[in-house]
Amino acid sequence: MNTILVIDDDDQLRISFCKLLKEENYLVQGAASGEAGVDIVRQQPLDLVILDMRLPGMNGMETFTQIRKVDPKLPVIIVTAYGTTETAIEATKMGAYDYVLKPFEIPEMLNLITQAIDAGYFMKSPVTLDAVPDQQSGDAIIGQSRAMQTVYKAIGRVAQTDATVLIRGESGTGKELVARAIYQHGTRSDKPFLIINCVAIPETLLESELFGYEKGAFTGAAQKHIGKIEQAHGGTVFLDEIGDMPLSIQAKILRLLQEKSIERLGGEEPIPVDVRIIAATHQNLEKAIGDGKFREDLYFRLKVVTIELPPLRERKEDIPGLIAYYLNKHARELKMTNPGIQEEALALLNDYEWPGNVRELGNLIQKVLIFNRGAPIAASELAQIIHRRHDSEPTPQIPLDTIRHWVRQMMTREPDTCLFDDIVDIVSGIVISEALMSTDGNRTQAAKLLGMSRPTLHAKIEKYNIRMKTLVSD
Repeated sequence: MNTILVIDDDDQLRISFCKLLKEENYLVQGAASGEAGVDIVRQQPLDLVILDMRLPGMNGMETFTQIRKVDPKLPVIIVTAYGTTETAIEATKMGAYDYVLKPFEIPEMLNLITQAIDAGYFMKSPVTLDAVPDQQSGDAIIGQSRAMQTVYKAIGRVAQTDATVLIRGESGTGKELVARAIYQHGTRSDKPFLIINCVAIPETLLESELFGYEKGAFTGAAQKHIGKIEQAHGGTVFLDEIGDMPLSIQAKILRLLQEKSIERLGGEEPIPVDVRIIAATHQNLEKAIGDGKFREDLYFRLKVVTIELPPLRERKEDIPGLIAYYLNKHARELKMTNPGIQEEALALLNDYEWPGNVRELGNLIQKVLIFNRGAPIAASELAQIIHRRHDSEPTPQIPLDTIRHWVRQMMTREPDTCLFDDIVDIVSGIVISEALMSTDGNRTQAAKLLGMSRPTLHAKIEKYNIRMKTLVSD
């Protein structure tokens, strides 16, 4: 469980907010002054600080400065009234994760908290290269094949430069881990590292999320807001799934790479920004250029250095090591003894083609362990999940007749142009809710179970308004 510190001198607000966060399954501490808050930061590891700007004694900016000295990678969300917005903006430029105006909307704040905790995890948690699978406890890139040795060499060569990097590979090959490894082994590792998933954020919000906006730029823009690129000044921005970025925003990313500056929405003055860009995509960018969906000039700006991640089916010699790693990792997360795996099961996994790549393998191991009773994993357990016939018993089939009957019932209502979206939303909400319940509300495990990134899962939880008292963010 993640630990959050709330620093606010308003006793009623602090106590009620701490209660709310505890109901969301966070470990929470409160402090009524900046001095007390900084003492707590010094005494124990934290995952997030929520800091009010107006404090008695040491004010919010002074408190933030002291927190940065103790732990420069600890995410801090500033909470401010309108009168101190400019101070909050300055704190954001100095490395605060974001700022929120009082009074704030609870769902939006909870979503921001999740994002901030993830950002802190990405900055703090090292990614080990070519690790010993059964001894590795943290995040790691596993594999000793020739293809993976090429990847390790590329990471080592590019990390100490400021070159723009384009990471290419199918979904599930580990592009985010490679981006984090480049950041952590680079010269900007003491500066911010922010991940922007170009698919998870709606197109209408992506531009303001990246570049920020000026007061009055659009309806509802009551105050100036700093975007993620400006916030990451001096650090690294990872643009995941850049192949799906709208053309209008591609033009602004091109300007950033060419001129080292941005413009906020509604702004007229260029703002100098020093960030390193790492981008990733599973799309065929050459085809996208031909189809008019991706800018050729941006493509050449991005591919200063290109790292190609091989699909798992092309490096099957790495499968035993990956299995050992995920058995150890997920058994520890589930607080159970690693049961091991039978030889027949290993052979079954080695013969599988892995369309979902390493992510699919990790999800498969996690699913099996959730229902495992302590015996070594057998081939029959795996066959049920990957839909392969192992013995005379058929793989359980989805009750399509029941689903068709329900869809037909939905179609008997009045004609509705939103019917398709409604059906998809209902099913999607059920799938996500079931994944969260099967993992006791753990969003990280649920995302892995569903084969999606954490930011994508968080966006869908908000979209479908899924609320569970057991939700956690580990």
